[in-house]
Amino acid sequence: SCTVKTCWMRLPSLRVVSDNIKDSFDGASRVLVSNTGSVRSDNNNHHSHLHNNNRARLNNPAGSNSRPNRFAKSNKNANDINTNRHNGPRHKKSRYNFHLKPYDPTHKPPGPKDLVYLESSPNFCDPDPSLGIQGTRGRQCNDTSIGVDGCDLMCCGRGYRTQEVQVMERCF
Repeated sequence: SCTVKTCWMRLPSLRVVSDNIKDSFDGASRVLVSNTGSVRSDNNNHHSHLHNNNRARLNNPAGSNSRPNRFAKSNKNANDINTNRHNGPRHKKSRYNFHLKPYDPTHKPPGPKDLVYLESSPNFCDPDPSLGIQGTRGRQCNDTSIGVDGCDLMCCGRGYRTQEVQVMERCF
């Protein structure tokens, strides 16, 4: 008799996925992008060396023995976008060479799985027609709610006017 086993790939529940995304969002850090990463510390020298090497190959069709070693060991940081697991000469390197630095120098650099952002969110409290933001002034809020419809959050700490309304309904 034969025993057959079937393996199925399963996704986690939507609740688990959304909780992980929310945790990443809450821990996101603002970064600055530097295009002088540690993989190529001197971009101008690197490009001029490649340009000279290509010119030598054009003049010498058999090739040149003084080719630059594009895959030499380097001090790769975890926050280089082009960091990969492969160190062999057969793997293609990323064409991007960005280095992410924390906006606040007291924070540690982001890791490869950290969520980062480049610009702060706009202020949605005040109107900004150029961004299509209407602001929150004049909107109705719920003074008993602690959610996004609550007056404390929606009014951005500016205070709010309360209005008491009496509604007459028929009794059945």
